[in-house]
Amino acid sequence: MKHIAIFATGGGSNAQRIIEHFENNDAAKVSLVISNKKTAGVLERAAVKNIPTLIINREEFYQTENILQKLDTFQIDFIVLAGFLWLMPTYMVKSYANKVVNIHPALLPRYGGKGMYGMNVHRAVHAAQETESGMTIHYVNEHYDEGGIIFQAKCSLQSTDSPDDIAKKVLQLEHQHYAQVIEDLILET
Repeated sequence: MKHIAIFATGGGSNAQRIIEHFENNDAAKVSLVISNKKTAGVLERAAVKNIPTLIINREEFYQTENILQKLDTFQIDFIVLAGFLWLMPTYMVKSYANKVVNIHPALLPRYGGKGMYGMNVHRAVHAAQETESGMTIHYVNEHYDEGGIIFQAKCSLQSTDSPDDIAKKVLQLEHQHYAQVIEDLILET
């Protein structure tokens, strides 16, 4: 069985779906949830499921490699970013080569890069009057949203859709696909 660590900054609805997907799964389980925000809702979701949590700070994450020891303690094989807003440092990308994935709320390579997360993405899609949007699951490298694309799913947009409407449509796709794509990747390794 593989052990997954989820990195998240926010409320954790994707993390919740992933945790539930792997609860009774022989392929893997979520063994650790890591956040850079003490008040992140994802920490409460993990606590309800009795999953250990870890709060990290910027200095430790970028100036040391201490987190690798912590991941080793939990025998982490695979890292999932679910709304984690910090760039992965080179040492993490190298230590977990092709074992760190992220979900992005747009069809990369469009609407990606620094500052393009959450509602920023949906407002940009809306402003450009796109007729479709979607989500992208990709490998993580040392640059925002530039790792190899693993999977994309699309949704149609109406001219009357607000950024909030777009966000709801994209989140539905994320919840529908992210956990299964993670499982498929783990089974391939």
